[in-house]
Amino acid sequence: MSEFASPRAVFLRLIDGITALRPEGLHRLYAEDAVVVHPFAHPASRLEGREALRAHFVQLETLPMEIKARNVVVHETADPEVIIAEFEYEGRNTETGREFVVPNIFVLRVRNGHIVESRDYAHHRAFDEAMA
Repeated sequence: MSEFASPRAVFLRLIDGITALRPEGLHRLYAEDAVVVHPFAHPASRLEGREALRAHFVQLETLPMEIKARNVVVHETADPEVIIAEFEYEGRNTETGREFVVPNIFVLRVRNGHIVESRDYAHHRAFDEAMA
């Protein structure tokens, strides 16, 4: 039996921290040399390393929003390190009152309890419009 958190457990900790708007420990869910790609961002982005992820997540504290994850489905794959998570962020801009739903698919590779790579396919435009 492994002493490390499963890929599913690590993913659930990640979205729990994001939706609670508590960024302080989120970067520690990632390996030191983790790579996270956001192919649908405008422009597409690539975050390399735990420090880049810390800087990315600290932005959560500045966003005027309430957010929760809904319709969360985690798919196991033939590779025990890889999961595919489908979910939506549902939220509200606390300044404008604008409500939003952002569909997401994350493809995560988790090794020894840390995310080593992730491809996060989110509807970034929907989120950007809600924050405008």
